[in-house]
Amino acid sequence: MRILLIFTALFLALNLSAQTDKVKSVLAGLDKATPHYGDLAHQIWDLAEVGYQEEKSSQLLQDELKQAGFTVTSGVADIPTAFVASYGSGEPIIGLLAEFDALPGVAQEAVPEKKAIANQRAGHACGHHLFGTASTAAAIALKDWLKSTGGAGTIRVFGTPAEEGGAGKVYMVRAGLFNDVDAVLNWHPSDANSADASSTLANKSAKFRFYGVSSHAAAAPQFGRSALDGVEAMNMMVNMMREHVPETTRIHHIISSGGEAPNVVPAFAEVFYYVRHPEMQEVKNIFNRVVKAAEGAALGTGTTMDFEVIHGSFNLLPNETLTRVVHQNLERVGGVSYTPEEQAFAEKVAATLPKAKQTDLASAEKVRPFSAPEKPYSASTDVGDVSWAVPTTALRTATWVPGTSPHSWQAVAAGGMSIGTKGMMVAAKTMTLSGIEFFQRPELLKEAKKELDRRRGEGFIYEALLGDRKPPLDYRE
Repeated sequence: MRILLIFTALFLALNLSAQTDKVKSVLAGLDKATPHYGDLAHQIWDLAEVGYQEEKSSQLLQDELKQAGFTVTSGVADIPTAFVASYGSGEPIIGLLAEFDALPGVAQEAVPEKKAIANQRAGHACGHHLFGTASTAAAIALKDWLKSTGGAGTIRVFGTPAEEGGAGKVYMVRAGLFNDVDAVLNWHPSDANSADASSTLANKSAKFRFYGVSSHAAAAPQFGRSALDGVEAMNMMVNMMREHVPETTRIHHIISSGGEAPNVVPAFAEVFYYVRHPEMQEVKNIFNRVVKAAEGAALGTGTTMDFEVIHGSFNLLPNETLTRVVHQNLERVGGVSYTPEEQAFAEKVAATLPKAKQTDLASAEKVRPFSAPEKPYSASTDVGDVSWAVPTTALRTATWVPGTSPHSWQAVAAGGMSIGTKGMMVAAKTMTLSGIEFFQRPELLKEAKKELDRRRGEGFIYEALLGDRKPPLDYRE
C-alpha cells in the first residue's frame, strides 16, 4: 500500500511538472512572437478604421486565426466586419472578445508631442488595435496548449466591431452567439495594470428629428413652424428634468442639425441624446421620459417628431469568481518595464498631461490590488450585454503612459509604439494563463455561472436596449 502511494505521488508530481512545462512553453511562444504581434497591431493602428468600416482590420485578425487552424465565420449578426473563430470541440467553451475599431478625429503620430497625421480622419485613441491583437494572440496560445494536452474544449474568438458608439456586441448577443459559452475573457488598454470586479454605466442613445414648415424668417415668419424651436424646447424640458432624476444619471446631447440659414425658418432639426445610469432598467425609465419631453416639444411648437434609437448597452455585470483568477495571473505576469528610450518617451508625454493626472511612471510596472468597487466606471461599453449573457471577466494593462486618459492623442501615440506592444503582451499572457485555468477547473465555471444567475436576478430574460433595429452600419459616415 505504501509503495502504491509513493508511485501515485510520483505520478502526480511528474504530471504536474509536465503541465507546468507546457504552460512555460506557451508563454515562451508568446515572448518569441511579440515582434509579429506588434507588427500586426501596428498594421491595424495604421489603418485606423472606424466602426462598421473595419474591413481590412477585421480581415487581418481573421487571416491570423485561419493560419493558426481556427475555423472562421465572418459577417455574423448581419455585420460584415463581425466574425467568430473557433478551435477545438466539446466543453467547456471559452470565449475571447476582440475589438478593432478606431475613433474619428484623433489622428496622431507615434511621437511624444501632439502631431496629427495629415489626411487621416481617425486614430486608435482607445487602443482597440492592441485589444483585438492581444485576444488573437491569447487564443492561438490557448490553442497550442489545448493541442499539446489533448484535452477537450472549444476556444472562440468573437471579432466585435464598432464598440465606440455602434454597439456591435449587442447585436451579436441578440443573435444568440454567446448562448452556449461558459466564460468570456476580455481586456482593455489603460494607463495601469488591474483586474477588478467593477461595473459601468448602462447607456441608451437616440436621434430625435423634428419636422416643421420653412418660410422667410423676416417677411413671413407667421407661416413657418420651426423644427429648431422643437429641438430647443425639448432641450429646455430635459434640462429641467435633470433635477428630478437619480443623481447618478448622465444625460448629454448635441444638436446635430439646426437649420441652414438664419433667415430661413428651419423645416428640419435633429438632436442626438445619450442617457446613462448604473442600472439598465433605470436607463429605460429615464429614456422614456426624454421621449415624452420630445413629444411635448413637438406639440408645443406645432412641429412633428420621430426618433431613431442609435444604440443601447447594459451596465457591466462583474463576475468576481472569474476576475480573482485573472488578477492572480496578472500578478504572476507582472507589469510593464520601460527601456531608457521608452522612459524618455514617457517623460515627454507625462509633461503634456494635466497636473492632476501626472503620476509616478514606475506605476506601469506594478499591479493594482484586487477590488470590487461599488461605484461603477463612468463610461459605457457593449461588453455589458455580453456580461449579462455569460460570465465575463476583464483586465486592464498599461499600454499608455501612466496618467493618460483614453480618447486622447497621448493614448494614440503610446499605443503606436513599443509601450503599447508591451502592455498588449501582458494582456495576452494573462488571458492565456486564465484561459488555461478555466479549462482545467470546471468547478470554477460552475461557481461563475451561479454568481451570474444571482446578479441577474430570478426570471431574467434578455431584451436589448436598442430593440429590434438593424446594426447602424453607416453611423460613422
